[in-house]
Amino acid sequence: MQTNLYKSLLILIFIGFSPLMSNATTLDSNNSFVNNKLFSKNTVFALFQQEEGQEQKKEENNENSEQETVEIPKDSTTILTDIVDRYAEESIITNRRTNITTLYNKAKIQYQDITIEAGKIIINNNTNEITATGIFIDSLGYTQAPIFKQGSEESVQDSIIFNFDTKAALIFNTSSDRDGILTYSERTKKVNDSTYYAKNLRATTSKKKNPDYYIKVYNAKVIPGKKIIAGLTNLVIADVPTPVFIPFAYIPLTQERSSGIIIPTWGDSNQQGYFFQNGGYYFAINDYLDLTLLGDIYTNGSWGFRAQSNYVVRYKFRGNFSFDYENLKTSLKGLSDYTEATNYNIRWSHSQDQKSSPNSRFSASVNLGSSQYYRQSLNELNNNNFLMNTLSSSISYYRKFVGTPFNMTASLTQNQNTNTEAISLTLPALQINMDQIFPFEPKSGSKTNALHKLGVTYSFRGENRINTTDEFFFKKEMWDDAKFGIQQDVNIKTNMKVLNYFTFSPRASYKEVWYFDEIQKTYDPTLNEVTTDTIKGFTSFREYSAGASLSTKVYGTFRFKKGKIKAIRHTITPTISYTYRPDFSFYNETVQTNNNPVIYDEYSPFQNGIFGSPSTSLSNSIGISVNNNVEAKVASKNPDEEDKKITLLNNLSMSTSYNIAADSLRWSPLSMNAGTNFFDNKVTLNMNATFDPYAINVDGRRIDKFNIDNGGSLFRLTGAGLNTSFSLSSDMFNPENKSPKNSQENFNDPDGLFGGNLNTSNQIFDEEEEEEEDNEKKVDLYNSKIPWRLSINYSFNYSKPGREANTNNTLQFNGDIELTPKWGVGFSSGYDFENKGFSYTQLRFSRDLDSWKFNFNWVPFGTNRTYYFFIGVKSSVLSDLKYDKNQPPERIF
Repeated sequence: MQTNLYKSLLILIFIGFSPLMSNATTLDSNNSFVNNKLFSKNTVFALFQQEEGQEQKKEENNENSEQETVEIPKDSTTILTDIVDRYAEESIITNRRTNITTLYNKAKIQYQDITIEAGKIIINNNTNEITATGIFIDSLGYTQAPIFKQGSEESVQDSIIFNFDTKAALIFNTSSDRDGILTYSERTKKVNDSTYYAKNLRATTSKKKNPDYYIKVYNAKVIPGKKIIAGLTNLVIADVPTPVFIPFAYIPLTQERSSGIIIPTWGDSNQQGYFFQNGGYYFAINDYLDLTLLGDIYTNGSWGFRAQSNYVVRYKFRGNFSFDYENLKTSLKGLSDYTEATNYNIRWSHSQDQKSSPNSRFSASVNLGSSQYYRQSLNELNNNNFLMNTLSSSISYYRKFVGTPFNMTASLTQNQNTNTEAISLTLPALQINMDQIFPFEPKSGSKTNALHKLGVTYSFRGENRINTTDEFFFKKEMWDDAKFGIQQDVNIKTNMKVLNYFTFSPRASYKEVWYFDEIQKTYDPTLNEVTTDTIKGFTSFREYSAGASLSTKVYGTFRFKKGKIKAIRHTITPTISYTYRPDFSFYNETVQTNNNPVIYDEYSPFQNGIFGSPSTSLSNSIGISVNNNVEAKVASKNPDEEDKKITLLNNLSMSTSYNIAADSLRWSPLSMNAGTNFFDNKVTLNMNATFDPYAINVDGRRIDKFNIDNGGSLFRLTGAGLNTSFSLSSDMFNPENKSPKNSQENFNDPDGLFGGNLNTSNQIFDEEEEEEEDNEKKVDLYNSKIPWRLSINYSFNYSKPGREANTNNTLQFNGDIELTPKWGVGFSSGYDFENKGFSYTQLRFSRDLDSWKFNFNWVPFGTNRTYYFFIGVKSSVLSDLKYDKNQPPERIF
């Protein structure tokens, strides 16, 4: 903790001088350390009370003097160069013999850009020095403490001695609030505009009258804009000095970002031994770009390296890039459980400001690397990537051609399966789309007939697709099986009213595919086998289809004379469609399969193409679908408000099709889907099922015989699923009781069901600044009102295509509860009913310590078992004033 504290202490030393430097702000004396009775003012003001007594005696001895003029002492060599404005509400007294003026009660003087306000101000016109103090009032205590202003500088102190000519000052018990840091200096000496000295400087971010902690600097010298030299510095918690000391410090000052060392976090692991993580150096390259280099080292020889960079150009674009590389060893070399793994990961995110170029856009979201990176890394704990088995990346450029219906998208994409280590890339993909145009649209007026509504769309798509694995990624072998193809689609559709109640929608489509190689199969009589060769050259095929649909809507309304429900409306949308697609098997070729010359197999020369091969069977099918929607009208509690419409059933749809051209199994399985929401969309429920009208044989294959004719039911259930999710919170039952703040918010997780991401970086937290409160935060006891939040997701899937059934039955839950106004507990877990075990589980504990923050995140079991402990100051200025420790996950390679 002492090393992490070093940077924070140095920052506070500089902030301590802020009352006499630019951008300082005033802090009311009621909140100063002085009134907190951390310091005594009696000693400070004894000097000024003694001086006032001596002046009063001199005035009494000379009050009868008849001299009308006073000679200025011969040793006075200073002359003011501007007018001094003076004001006091009660009295302004000038002693002509001593040439000293006293202003009393709400006194104020102004000279050039300098303004001093205080209860009492003494002006020595001989030396051009002023002494400003407050006033002691028995009932109110010490009031009207001096306020010093020079340009944009402003500070409050118990007393000040200031020279107008030299601009030197001696300040006692000054306090200020700058950037959320409260500072107090027992004695500050301003030699000139470039040199300051301070004694017993104290600083904190706590807004309490009795602060939780402060940092004490015994002696310091500062040269604004250049450097700080400080002596002994100590951290004090709850008025108790801690053993955390820094004997001396030197730090350069700059108003801009500066490069510097990043202190690592530390810990120990059963498999890698002791370690340091995330230590390195930060480079502030310029206002638009930075670079962070971090490293990890473990006592068993493991190591890691990371490079991170952020960039931004205001009103144009922003982004970040990172590269991680780890060489991880388990146990010690020579032992039976010794393993070694090398992993890497590349992440890049780029976004463009929409205002910079409305008609073009460049974006990037890259996450690629070793398939085992998120499962083996000791310094990366992204729950989503750890639990999921896919990674994806995309880099795209979009361009809208103004004045035309065309737009273009060029992209590079990557999809990676971390289980099979298979990687699919498109390098690149080019797509040109034409927005729907209406060639016969009238120049004026609306579209009134089918010809006017005739719309045409066109798309061009070209891809260079590569399928490879981790083994050959970024190697020349991955290009060996690259496939390139171009596909063009034209679609035409329109619609018209039939018999006033039906909508008739005819459509037609055309597809053309270009390839630059094809396969050729030949029979080798010597080997008695079929060989396959790839023939380079341009080749293509074309497909077309046509169809039409007829749909309508049927409404049924049921009205109620009593009760809150006034009416229920049932909407039925039946649709019947027809599709015709010819048989394109004439593109196929045949090959002899053995030494019998009359036995042939049919194959498509395009079967390895990225856009598939032509259809080989005639499709002449009729589709039938029915969709249902049920809504209710409920009377409002307030008679002045309109009735409320709620949805009882979002959809209940059924669909199937009949292929007239098929010689068997003409009916497709009946598909059903249903979904609805409850309790103001807080609970969602979705169900699906698939029913097959045909029976199966002993091998589990479909046969051309209806299931009911085979001794079974009308339909055979082949699949079903149910998914429901809902969120409950305390404010649902008591609107006055607010839900708790999510205890995982500091862990940066986009999906709460998996819990918060646990990044072991020492810059994980980006806390909000402590609330601007002058007094200690007041909270009420919760009693029986304890804020809580619970999210649940239940999923059930059943599949039985043949004679064996498979089921999947899981429950996931996530919640937070505030046991007290400052204690929070969170949890994320799940249960697999089939395998009878808990899934990934995470427990979270947080404690609001006012100016400090405590967090403990724990994964108690599994291959990702780990913990992370953190306690530190909330303020981002003091991000290094903390103690944190983590246990790397016990990975199983």
